[in-house]
Amino acid sequence: MARLLSVTDPLSPSLLTEVAACLDEGGVIAVGTESFYALAAKFDRESAIERVAAMKGERAGKPLLVLIGDRSHLRLLTPPPPPFAEALMIRFWPGPLTVVLPALPLLSTILTAGTGTIGIRQPGEPKLLTLLHDIGPVTGTSANRTGAPPLQTAQEVEREFGHEIEMILDTGPAPGGLPSTVLSLVGPIRILRQGAVDREALRVALAETGFPLDETIDEVRS
Repeated sequence: MARLLSVTDPLSPSLLTEVAACLDEGGVIAVGTESFYALAAKFDRESAIERVAAMKGERAGKPLLVLIGDRSHLRLLTPPPPPFAEALMIRFWPGPLTVVLPALPLLSTILTAGTGTIGIRQPGEPKLLTLLHDIGPVTGTSANRTGAPPLQTAQEVEREFGHEIEMILDTGPAPGGLPSTVLSLVGPIRILRQGAVDREALRVALAETGFPLDETIDEVRS
């Protein structure tokens, strides 16, 4: 059964150490984001990533997004991004924008779904952001079975996933709302999922960089 730990602000050093050890050992945890709770496994622990994918259920080849604590973590996931991508990150991070960039070749194919790309986000939830600064990139897929509503409290996560994960960090009720907007920066710039950052805000920001937004909508990531 997962350990349910209440998270205070600021996070205690002992909690950070405990969470880091759990993830380093291949554990899976749940933690609140600025929208829903997420299932987090360390980005370079293949067995843990496999468990997250299995818990989510049938995903039809969908990739898993990754959360980072700061832009220095990008080097673990993707080649140096172009200046226009950096400008978008500065403008919208921390926050509900996931950017899709070329993936480094050694990343798990579960994260990339064989696309050669990786979705990355710096979340805006303060306690989660502090945690990510310390532990590095983790998966950020919502804590729910595929097709079911995302979960918003630690207690809901405990009922659904308590026997399948090692730790639940109770950061308080997540507010819900829209998920992150997913924006592909590989090839034509396009929105893959409309979410909390609206199309017009992206169109304006991209226009300032000189790179236009392609108005087609492609696959959906979660």
